[in-house]
Amino acid sequence: MKRLNIRKFTSVFCCIIFAVSGLCGCGASASGGGSGSGKILFVQLDNEDTFRAALGAGILDAASSQGVTIDEVDTGDSVAKQVEVISTAASSGYSGIICRLADVNTALQIEDATQLPIVFVNNQPEEDRLSNSKYVYVGSPEKESGRYQAEYVWNKLGKPSEINIVIMRGEKGHSATEGRSNAVRDYFMENNVKVNIVFSDYANWSTDKAYEYMDILSKQNVSFDAVFCNNDSMALGVVDYLDKHGKSDIPVVGVDATADGCASIAAGGMDFTVLQSAAGQGAKAVEAIHAMAGGKSISDIEGASDNGKYIWVPFERVDASNVSQYQ
Repeated sequence: MKRLNIRKFTSVFCCIIFAVSGLCGCGASASGGGSGSGKILFVQLDNEDTFRAALGAGILDAASSQGVTIDEVDTGDSVAKQVEVISTAASSGYSGIICRLADVNTALQIEDATQLPIVFVNNQPEEDRLSNSKYVYVGSPEKESGRYQAEYVWNKLGKPSEINIVIMRGEKGHSATEGRSNAVRDYFMENNVKVNIVFSDYANWSTDKAYEYMDILSKQNVSFDAVFCNNDSMALGVVDYLDKHGKSDIPVVGVDATADGCASIAAGGMDFTVLQSAAGQGAKAVEAIHAMAGGKSISDIEGASDNGKYIWVPFERVDASNVSQYQ
């Protein structure tokens, strides 16, 4: 029998042992007084990634403030574990699920495992896998962040007619990776800029991997005008490499506006990032599942799309001129 990491905190911050699907472990949850829609299951990969950790904290904090009881289960990147936990959620007393998919292509498999409503976060399924106020995605529109990055760089470089760029991609197959990367290219093409992607690979959100790829790129003697990173952690690795090799004048942009990312901008390292509000997404995810678990529509929630499949939390531009507001 495999053990899952399940975290639960009461209002007096005690950690207790309990069972979900017959699988025991110590975990975390936020508890509030009487949600009126039963308790909610939050299925998470882990808290190793900076943004996932912030999002998890945002969800638990929002649950506490909104009076929703929520239990978090860490399943790692195992689809089988996610299906196992979700398939017995209803019989374990849950009335709704918040899920960070291990694999975005398994949304239908996850939905088939339960009749409970699901809010997906941080990894966006295809639209045909979503359903009005039943299977909903809460997040920020990924294409917007890539466009903000490209807009900033193009203006900073004086709006050239041709540009050589590097793209440090996140996790392969992740909706944010593809959305952010493609949006950068599309922005330049829409503005009649010849864009040459001289290097692009999956650095998997990792600072160390991005640094390693910069070293590989340097040995190829390829010139480039800017480095686009799908998140701040990779951007920090790029900045570190460029600083150590006398190329700190090359613009480096990221996404997430993490504490470290903002500190780098303030110190003259990174040039630009885009705030993806973990707290905002967490609050909307809890608000949505609370409504859906009670049999209600999400239509009255701010940011909800007309088709009832999405709740959008806007991105925000962050550079040296306003970074102090985000620190």
